[in-house]
Parts: sequence; structure tokens; C-alpha cells
Amino acid sequence: MMNSHALLSGENLIFAITVPLSTSIILANLAIILGISCNRQLHNTPNYFFLSLLVADMCTGVALPFIPLMGLNRELSFSSCLVAHVFPNFLFLAFLFNLVMVHYERYICIVDPLHYNNLWMHRSFPLALLIVWMPPLLFASLPAFGWNNWTGPHWNSCCERMTKMSPLSNCSANGTTCCSYRRVFSNAFIYLEVYGLVLPAILIIAGMTGRVLCITRGQLKDICRLHRAGVRGGQASDREQRLNLRYTRCVVAVSLTFLACWVPYLIYMHVCITFLIIDTKWSSTTHIVLSCTGIGSMAVVPLVLGLANRQYTEPAYKLLQKLRDRWRRTQEPGEDFI
Repeated sequence: MMNSHALLSGENLIFAITVPLSTSIILANLAIILGISCNRQLHNTPNYFFLSLLVADMCTGVALPFIPLMGLNRELSFSSCLVAHVFPNFLFLAFLFNLVMVHYERYICIVDPLHYNNLWMHRSFPLALLIVWMPPLLFASLPAFGWNNWTGPHWNSCCERMTKMSPLSNCSANGTTCCSYRRVFSNAFIYLEVYGLVLPAILIIAGMTGRVLCITRGQLKDICRLHRAGVRGGQASDREQRLNLRYTRCVVAVSLTFLACWVPYLIYMHVCITFLIIDTKWSSTTHIVLSCTGIGSMAVVPLVLGLANRQYTEPAYKLLQKLRDRWRRTQEPGEDFI
């Protein structure tokens, strides 16, 4: 019964952390999707890519409470255990691929604006969507096609241990088994996903963002130099100072976004890999907190990109303003009774 109590407390902690965060992510994505859908001027290919990212992010928000559950040993059937691990992993990888695609599309817009309209992504939009959704599905489904650790004496002893701790947990009798991420994902699969897909994608996003900031800085210097050449005395004007201040704020915002959204996930990812290599059990509470904060902070990245665009948030802002005005009118006394 002690094992059942620990599992229940772990699940309660997961839901206590992830449910408010998941709800916020879903509602914020719906607000941005509403803003893009209501504005016909935003109905173009770049915003369609961003809509795909928002849908993937919203799905990640839905799957967010189930991702930390992968670190707990549960009693599930073979098919249920595969679905509980493969499907959230697919949504996470699809979100990451969509994020790379959106950054790449915006990166080309800055680096090569002359060829931007002829970009293959714009000419073959269905193919681009297929690229960001199908490979994650195929890769995440590999454990279902046999690349797993389902068989082995270690997992039979796991089931026996659960049965001894809780007489009600008779794995063989009720058709359930000891379901764990170690049974579904082999070490080679985890290493390939982390160092072959996830980490390169994060580095690509960081590299493209840094390159865009460098190009923006060079263009800003050219503008300031031309502006200073037309001003007597060659001194920096107020306009130049405002441009420099605006660029500084942009760099600070990007840096803070990276620190707040990506660093927690990178810490969680490498801590998991470290404990996987040394094959040591670690505190379930630590795993739950790191996984919830890591995945949740990364899922906020599209929201930062979307909420920073006033065109995306204008319909939701107008709707909230109307509701606020209507609520104020209901609270104020009627003039006919004065």
C-alpha cells in the first residue's frame, strides 16, 4: 500500500502544478488563434505556419499533465502504456518541429528578403506542414513497432515487487503490467531523441535568433551612421538614442526569454540523461518539479512570440474591453432613477 500511496501523492503533485499551467497555455493559444482568424489581413502563409505552431503548442498544453507521469511506475496494459508514452512524445516533437519551422521562415525573411516570397515553404505549404507533423509521428511511433524494452527479467521483477507492496496490484491477474518510460523507450532511443533531434533543434533556434540580432545590429549602425552624417556636428541625436535603446530592450527581452523558457528544460533534459547513464533512482518529487517546469516553460515560447504582436492580441483585447465596460455598466446605478 505504500507504493500506491506514493503513486497517488506523485500524481496529485503533478496535477497541482500542471493543470493551472496547462489551462493558461490553452487559453492563451486560443486567444491568439482567435486574433489571427478574425483579422483577414493576417490570412497568409507565414501566419498559417504560426497557426500550426499554436495548434501544436495547445496540444502540448493538453498533454502537459501526462508528460511528468512518464516518470512514475504505473499499472497499465501494453497498449495503454504505449499510448501514454508515445502520444505525448509525438505532440512534444511536433511542437518542436513547428517552432523550428516558424523561426526558419522568419530567419529567411531577415537574411534573404529578396528571395523570401519564392521560398519553397510558401510554394509548397502542404509539404511544409507534412514535414513538421509526419516525422515526429513516425519517430515517436518507433517503440510501438518494436524498439522498446518491454520484455526482460528486470521488468518481471518490477511487476512482482509492485504486487508484494500492494496485494491489490496483481499485474498478471488483472492484465496490467508495470508501465514505465524505461520499458517503452530504450536508452538508444532516448539518446537519439535528445542529442539527435531536441538539442540540435534548440541550438538551431538559438543560432538563427543570434544571427537575426547581429544583422539587426548592423542595420541599426548603418542607419545611425547615415543619420549622423546628415546632422551637423556628427553627434548622436535623440532619435539615434531611441533606436539604440529599442535594440537594447529587444536583446534583453530575447535573452530573458531564452533564460526563462529554454534553460529550465535544458537543465531537466541533462539531469534526466545523467541519471539514465548512471542508472540511479532519484527522487520522484525532484523529477516531477523539473519535468513540469521544464516542459511548461518551453511551451510558453510561442505565447511570447504571439503576445508580442498587437495584431494577434487586438481581437481578444477588444473582447475583454467590451466585457469590462458591460460589467461596469451593470455595477453603476441607472440614470433614470436619479
